[in-house]
Amino acid sequence: MTPLPKRRHSTRRSGKRRASQKIGLPNLSACSNCGALKPAHQVCPKCGYYNDKPVLKK
Repeated sequence: MTPLPKRRHSTRRSGKRRASQKIGLPNLSACSNCGALKPAHQVCPKCGYYNDKPVLKK
């Protein structure tokens, strides 16, 4: 037979464990071309620029 827990874990103990599993906010940075907020290390969805170079045609 497989082992079973001898005692129930308290809600405080379970909550402390789950506290480190939370999802953080995405890292947003300002576009150097238009100033709009965009995800870091990605092409700006507003103007299509990345690293001061046009990547997407709008």
